[in-house]
Amino acid sequence: MVYVYAVLGLLILLLAGDALVKGAVNLSLRVGIPALVVSLTIVAFGTSAPELLISIKAALENAPGIALGNVVGSNTANVLLVLGVPGLITVMHTSQCDTRTSYLQMMGGTLVFIALGFRGVFDMTAGLILLALLLVILGSQLRTALRHRAEGQADEELEEPEGADPDMPWWRIGLYLVLGLIGLPLGADLLVDSAEEIARMFGVPDAVIGLTLVALGTSLPELATTVMAAIRRQADVAIGNVIGSNLFNLLAIIGVASLIAPIQVGPGFLQFDFWVMLGASLLLLPFVYFGRDLGRIWGFVLSALYLGYVTVVLL
Repeated sequence: MVYVYAVLGLLILLLAGDALVKGAVNLSLRVGIPALVVSLTIVAFGTSAPELLISIKAALENAPGIALGNVVGSNTANVLLVLGVPGLITVMHTSQCDTRTSYLQMMGGTLVFIALGFRGVFDMTAGLILLALLLVILGSQLRTALRHRAEGQADEELEEPEGADPDMPWWRIGLYLVLGLIGLPLGADLLVDSAEEIARMFGVPDAVIGLTLVALGTSLPELATTVMAAIRRQADVAIGNVIGSNLFNLLAIIGVASLIAPIQVGPGFLQFDFWVMLGASLLLLPFVYFGRDLGRIWGFVLSALYLGYVTVVLL
């Protein structure tokens, strides 16, 4: 039964997160917030809401392994699995993408995150540093987007935020917001409690469940988005989705969660998991800087590396 509760919690989280994004996007557009700002902030935060709620609840319940494993495991899965599986389906022509600046920002955020982790705890000081870095990066992205728009190079995706519907009635906006705000904590409760119970059943640390079950579950939306982007030959969307998600996971989720409750860093993270996450991020170099296309061979290599990583963690 505990597995049913875990799946139910994950399903509620994903549906509630989607509802919150739709409600928040349309409310923001209705009250006059520019679509560009909505795309760079509200959509990004909204799609990370499930991970955020999981990490906050886990930190409050003294389950730091789930709080941290959720983020570190998700970032590893985002590169190895979320890009590996679409690569098995079709070739992604990443040579057509310009994601160098975003990639450098993600790598910078990753290095700062790991350095703060070696303090042994993500506390209020670490949280403020991570959030300050996030604000700097968001400001840079906003300035770049505004400059491109002024030059007539506006990105269509920024002009039409995910979930935007100009004709959506007020009652539906309110319903989406209510469902999202109620469903997120409910789903987080079910998933975290179930994950802790599964860890006890198998006698493994909660970090193992956070790095595998919880991380894989919360990476499913990114996987679905990237598969569809690959099928539509939108390699820039696929790579950008992974880079943006990883950046928000590290800076926003742990940044906010550590302000609410300190998150202890276990030795396993310092000795192994942080470095696997960094290594996975470095594997993006050939696609971002050298124009290598992500085809079936790379898809197989990335997917195999993820299966190998999960096997090591579980054993």
